[in-house]
Amino acid sequence: MSQEHISQKHMNQTLNMRGSGRNSYPAQHAKQRALYILLSLGALLLASAWLSLSLGSYPTHPLKVLDALVAPASSDIGFIIWELRLPRIVLAVLVGAALASAGAILQGIVRNPLASPDVIGITGGASVAAVLFLVSLSTTLSMLWLPVAAILGAFAAALVVFALAWRKGMTPTRLVLVGVGISAAMGAVTTLLIVLSDDTLAMNAYVWLTGSIYAAQWGDIQGLLPWLVLFIPLALLYSRHMDTLSLGDDTATGLGVNVTTSRLLMMICSVALAGSAVAFAGGLSFVGLVAPHIARRLIGRGFALLLPVSALVGGLIVLYADLLGRVAFLPRDLPAGIFVSGIGAPFFVYLLYRIRQ
Repeated sequence: MSQEHISQKHMNQTLNMRGSGRNSYPAQHAKQRALYILLSLGALLLASAWLSLSLGSYPTHPLKVLDALVAPASSDIGFIIWELRLPRIVLAVLVGAALASAGAILQGIVRNPLASPDVIGITGGASVAAVLFLVSLSTTLSMLWLPVAAILGAFAAALVVFALAWRKGMTPTRLVLVGVGISAAMGAVTTLLIVLSDDTLAMNAYVWLTGSIYAAQWGDIQGLLPWLVLFIPLALLYSRHMDTLSLGDDTATGLGVNVTTSRLLMMICSVALAGSAVAFAGGLSFVGLVAPHIARRLIGRGFALLLPVSALVGGLIVLYADLLGRVAFLPRDLPAGIFVSGIGAPFFVYLLYRIRQ
């Protein structure tokens, strides 16, 4: 081999190494930025939870909160912190994370920025089942069956949406249109059930529909947490499929992705997360719509990072909504759903305006 050939080969290797180094810098920077955002959101969530533990009808100094957390038996506010405030805070974070994750999955499935569990009918199905339980079965069955009824209602609504949207496959546009129709029908059925029921039962159902984490207990957290532990990691396992689906069905099929199976599995994850959240917190609207958009602005479109960031943002939204409902209008305790809807409805109109442009 000639010396000139050896020199040329060495130069090409050097250029390739430099080129690959240049290409690695943006990827490395993106990973560092993603890690920074995740850590920042996690720190903000912890600080917000600490603030929420300190505020209420009985304001508490943050250091006394620490004493109550470490040694509740010797603290005069141990019961308030551990049995009244902390379960409510943890449940708010879990509910927000579940709804936001469900919304991020749905928006990835249908490739539509307006998709969310409440828009597509999943929340409506859970609400119909829960209200039916409240107005007809709550006097004969234990309230422990309410989450089961809501989750079954969410899956039933999703099944109807899938059945009506299926026509030799399922397109995102058809899925959204059918979902919006089912959501409207579920809303009408819910209203009819409330109108026909007893006044006391109707009031309980109405408060539940508004979305509230009032009187949360550790048993609620034990009931909700397994759904997140099971279905969020399962959705993360299919993150590459979700990224491929975002390129279009034809491209995804060409790259070897079974579009229908992947979409069906991810839809099950979304329904399970949304249904379980609604079961324990009621009809909280717009969390699944707003949180993924905020997360996308922070992190970009990679689903493996979008999902955990959406969960953290959703937890923050519901946590602050519940905090406002708990302390802003003392001595009244307003449902968190009022404040979430107050943010989400204008945001929905804003998205419609942007899409029309």
